[in-house]
Amino acid sequence: MSEILYIQTEKNVEVHNPEVYLGDIAKLVCSDQKVLNRNRMRKVFTIPEGTPGRYVVSAADLIKAVAGEEQSVDVTHIGEPEFVVTYETQKQSHQWYSWMKTVFVCVLTFLGGAFSIMTFNTDVNTSGLFFQLYKQFTGEISTGHTILEFTYSLGVGLGVIFFFNHFGHKKLTTDPTPMEVQMRVYEDDVNRTLIAVKNRGRKGRTGKGAGK
Repeated sequence: MSEILYIQTEKNVEVHNPEVYLGDIAKLVCSDQKVLNRNRMRKVFTIPEGTPGRYVVSAADLIKAVAGEEQSVDVTHIGEPEFVVTYETQKQSHQWYSWMKTVFVCVLTFLGGAFSIMTFNTDVNTSGLFFQLYKQFTGEISTGHTILEFTYSLGVGLGVIFFFNHFGHKKLTTDPTPMEVQMRVYEDDVNRTLIAVKNRGRKGRTGKGAGK
């Protein structure tokens, strides 16, 4: 009786070794531990010239690699038919560079956010509105440093915290933050585009060959 090897693939996996093994990019399940261990260490491909980047892999190639060596094993695939393998080298000696980029992004985000808030307030004339409200309710001339400005500034800060569902290293709820959702959407779009470009190139080569 043949053993069944289940191969599950995700949309995107990350590897740090140019020699890519099946266990690095897929989850394997089999009742026979020997078959499982043997296929986890099965090399499926090598990163071209060890160049960091994103590479599209077909699940059919993984099945072919296993089926060609395992005559008594039935392979069942679960998951994405084509997925992206991201190869990145581990750079432990340049942590200062990562810190510099993080600080730069934080400063840029802070200044950009502050500029956006200021341009919005100027566009809707928030200061003029506060001046009129303060004069209407108190009968006095606003100095520009009243309870209205204080509560408005506090409310903007709290609103940002609650909207992004994140403060420091802690999240207010278990729901993903809007930034996490947008990053996931962006990552899915990138993966779909890479796969579409890869398939389009294959069809183009097939068409040229058929036309000769």
